[in-house]
Amino acid sequence: MLFSKKAMFRLTVIVLGVTAICGIDLSVKFVMAELLATPTGTIELTSFFNLKLTYNTGVSFGLFSDTIVSAPRLFATLQGGIVVGLVIWAVFANSVLERMAITAMAGGASGNVVDRLMNLRVTDYLDFHASGWSWPAFNIADVFIVCGAIALVAASVVQTKNEHASTNS
Repeated sequence: MLFSKKAMFRLTVIVLGVTAICGIDLSVKFVMAELLATPTGTIELTSFFNLKLTYNTGVSFGLFSDTIVSAPRLFATLQGGIVVGLVIWAVFANSVLERMAITAMAGGASGNVVDRLMNLRVTDYLDFHASGWSWPAFNIADVFIVCGAIALVAASVVQTKNEHASTNS
């Protein structure tokens, strides 16, 4: 058997988590695309936050747009490979927090991968701005990815502190 029963159970839970996050992300993207399908594509909510429909053909902050726009499905396939790698990493992660963090990252990434495969670009709609400064628009998938990365760093710090404490005891 390639995986133990424990690993198979973990894999099942992780895949369900990734699927749920991906489904939430794609559902919200669909709703936002419909809601913001206005002439301006923007709904002002506060003095610093709008819902603004934009599309990203690149990676984070639109980087490499010119390169990726010529082969979006190839790029999405590469991203899909990264998601598979994250899922495998999560199965063998040491702690529940680490598994949850990696699952969040894989779920967010999978939402963006599916969006790019379906639309040849990623739908963004969260727009923060202040005093003429504007953060690039992003989406719920990006929030899962960033929160997962932060939680992964936290899990690493906790694990390092625990290991350090046990060697000094």
